Amino acid sequence: MKRVALVLPSFAGGGAERVALTLAGHLGQRNFGVDLCVLEGSGPLAKAVPDHVSVTDLARPRLRRALRPLARWLRRCRPQIVFSTFGYVNVGLLGLRPFLPADARLVIREANTPSQSLAQGRAPTAMRLAYRLFYPTADLVICQHQMMASEMIRRFGVAPEHAAVLPNPVDVDRVRAHAARREPGPGRRFVAAGRLTRQKGFDRLIELFGQTDAQDRLIILGDGHDRADLERRIYDRGLQARVRLSGFEPEPWSWYAGADAVLVPSRWEGLPNVALEALACGTRIIATPESGGIADVAADAPDGAVTMARWGADFAGAMAATMPRPDANARPSLLPPRYELGSVIGQFEALLTAL
Repeated sequence: MKRVALVLPSFAGGGAERVALTLAGHLGQRNFGVDLCVLEGSGPLAKAVPDHVSVTDLARPRLRRALRPLARWLRRCRPQIVFSTFGYVNVGLLGLRPFLPADARLVIREANTPSQSLAQGRAPTAMRLAYRLFYPTADLVICQHQMMASEMIRRFGVAPEHAAVLPNPVDVDRVRAHAARREPGPGRRFVAAGRLTRQKGFDRLIELFGQTDAQDRLIILGDGHDRADLERRIYDRGLQARVRLSGFEPEPWSWYAGADAVLVPSRWEGLPNVALEALACGTRIIATPESGGIADVAADAPDGAVTMARWGADFAGAMAATMPRPDANARPSLLPPRYELGSVIGQFEALLTAL
């Protein structure tokens, strides 16, 4: 049995944390054992950790203070594979490599498209340099879509044989086990979901929504440090009756199933889970071209399932063209099969076994 050590910053309710827990939690237990180390063990996804996964909380939320105890933990566990999915944690682990067990293989997953995300983060020049210095030393770099893999090879020097494309997994049966939920009344019903940060573009979505039909409604699911700013924008534009911040929903799929369209107004992404899960619920999505691997999804999805619209008039036009659903009956899944849980887990196990 191979031991896999998963390293996460916290149990925050983001897509990257959910994907990492899903991948690690569904590894075949006869072939892989999973140990989880979290830098700081708070967050709503703590309850989502499978029972067979052991958890160690370092209680050190800042990476620079966590590196030494993290190295000690990894030497104690002696995993064959170390798996991480946040850029700054990836860099820290790759820098720790001389202090880790010699036979440990480092597998890193990139959560965002680097050409878009690094420019928006702290110290973008330093992070680009760190990626160029450390990412080529990883044993495997997992990318969510082909454009991301191409960037890793072309911009950051990752060897082609060390870059693999693995889409996010969707547990279609679980997602579809919820009845559609929809606010009553006439008009269209739109849903958006994600962390309340600038990346997700909810600030500009609120402004754009003021131009839509007065009967239309928008629910934004999620939480984050921009909540107060978004609430102010809703109030200043007199949209309190039409736009609602509903908070973090651990199981948001009933809202996706009841929507006429799920909106992805992101400024940058990797591969947004909300888009994949909405398609699994049978709901079409409207997304910006900057929303990561949406182009890959659109190429495989049924006609009309994915609308890619540039921000502004194109996005508003796509919303205006949306037809209200006539009933609350379940709709067939629009998700391409290669994003389904069993397919992705099989690919992930094959990648780890090959190491």
